[in-house]
Amino acid sequence: MRLLMTLIAPLLGWIAFRLFHLRFMKRSRAKHQLVMKLFRYAADYGSVRALSVYGHLLFFRGEGMTNRIQGLIYLERAADKGDSKAAYQLAKVFEEGYQTYPVDPIKAVKYYRQAAQSGHVLAIKRMVDIFTHGELE
Repeated sequence: MRLLMTLIAPLLGWIAFRLFHLRFMKRSRAKHQLVMKLFRYAADYGSVRALSVYGHLLFFRGEGMTNRIQGLIYLERAADKGDSKAAYQLAKVFEEGYQTYPVDPIKAVKYYRQAAQSGHVLAIKRMVDIFTHGELE
């Protein structure tokens, strides 16, 4: 069963992403719950895109501290699998600190560098600032 879920995780993530952007039933609670459940399943079974999107949704739009911290965990997993958007957001978190994620300049630079190497424009700009002005040591 685990192998099957791992194989269909990207498909579940794709379906969730498409449903998320549909205008149909835009404010529907049932649609929201279905989309979040699909993202969670796809993320838990290894879909990098689902990890990133689900992490962003939980961190930036989640209700309560628990959801936001859970979102950071998903973002960290996505960044560790090579997602540039997740790496950039995680770098911002490590630069500024957030709840159980204390300020850590070394990790911030690590994730900025990873995002910049993947072509993330804001990460490239931030890396230039870091090296030009000697920020984050």
